[in-house]
Amino acid sequence: MNHKVLIVSPHFPPVNAADHQRSRMSLSYLHHFNWDAHVLAVHPKFIQGSNDPFLAKTIPNSISVTYTDALSTQFTQKIGLGNLGLRSYPYLFKAGSILLEKYKFDLVYFSTTVFISMALGKQWKTRFGVSYILDFQDPWINNYYNKSGSPSPPGGKLKYGFSQLIARFLEPKAVSQASHIISVSPAYPDVLQQRYPHLNPTQFTVLPFGASEQDFDLLPTLDVQQTIFDPNDGKRHWVYVGRAGYDMQMSLRSLFGAIHCDRQQNPDRWQSIKLHFIGTSYAPEDRAVKTVEPIAQEFHIDDLVEEQTHRIPYFEALQTLVDSDAIILIGSDDPGYTASKLYPCILARKPILAIFHQDSSVVSILEQCQAGEAVTFQTGDRPHDLLSAIQEKLQKWLSFPKGYEPLTDWNAFQPYTAYEMTRKQCEVFDGCLKL
Repeated sequence: MNHKVLIVSPHFPPVNAADHQRSRMSLSYLHHFNWDAHVLAVHPKFIQGSNDPFLAKTIPNSISVTYTDALSTQFTQKIGLGNLGLRSYPYLFKAGSILLEKYKFDLVYFSTTVFISMALGKQWKTRFGVSYILDFQDPWINNYYNKSGSPSPPGGKLKYGFSQLIARFLEPKAVSQASHIISVSPAYPDVLQQRYPHLNPTQFTVLPFGASEQDFDLLPTLDVQQTIFDPNDGKRHWVYVGRAGYDMQMSLRSLFGAIHCDRQQNPDRWQSIKLHFIGTSYAPEDRAVKTVEPIAQEFHIDDLVEEQTHRIPYFEALQTLVDSDAIILIGSDDPGYTASKLYPCILARKPILAIFHQDSSVVSILEQCQAGEAVTFQTGDRPHDLLSAIQEKLQKWLSFPKGYEPLTDWNAFQPYTAYEMTRKQCEVFDGCLKL
């Protein structure tokens, strides 16, 4: 008989969210490695943001999902409370307790950036004796914005400060009895071991998100129409999909500075180029602030750059990548930042230019797979330091014929597929059963 895992993922299809992607992509393969999953999520009607109904098509029929309620933002926003973790905590606790008592799960797996829900692990372990695993896709306690002096942490300084106060209270409790911790970045285990010396290095596994080849196989059958640009308008469309926060200004300024320099020298070849930055803010559309176009204006290339702050549905984002002529990847000045969006970009089979900190895993993966080119920087570098290297890459890009496809080493890419990542994930699950 297969083992049973309860996956706690408050965001889940059709909700269009990045933090359910690991769980979503693994569901098709868990049974290959002798695991059956039941998902515990919050009902989409209680979650702000966009939905993508096509995401639901990727969930196998054999997977059971329990959706819970949460306090409605219609009422909680009047007191400034929008946090999904706080709004859903008692409902997740009740529903999860019923499931654990009824089905006798072997393991609970928290894979989410709704970090508050991770505190349920210790409660359930005390009550039911079930082991649990935490999956850190981002830092929970995060001092980046204090160290960097960012003027605009997520949600604003007041809400961000409150969320960090809760994090400093709950993270130690959640971590204290976790059987294992999975992390997308090698930087997070180091930080957590410094913060909690009792944790053993063997309790950590670094596991990036997997690449879903199934999503790209499904895409042509969905007749998805992206609305960002017309691929047949004679222009060359370069695309970036993802947030563009304060921590990415180094990469953006380096890129726009290089474009400005090259355009001054070769104005004619930039007449057909358009750069599209999509989904650059996590804030609701009425409160989102553009962070890319103002920098483009500083470098006098704002006529080439278009920014859309709100996120688009997942499969529309994939179609936008497929319809593009080239893909830009903008990295953070945080060395621990790793971009899960790298894999869809590789699977889109377009030229990729990444500007990242030299310690980011994105750099090594691109090099191993020969799927694109990276310009790297170190902590302390300035945008001017990268101009010549980026300009050289841009000149190469401009020479590519329309429809150019990079010569990706797909054998080297196999370890990063969703199948392989699920296999490694299940090895962690198996190890927890032996404790």
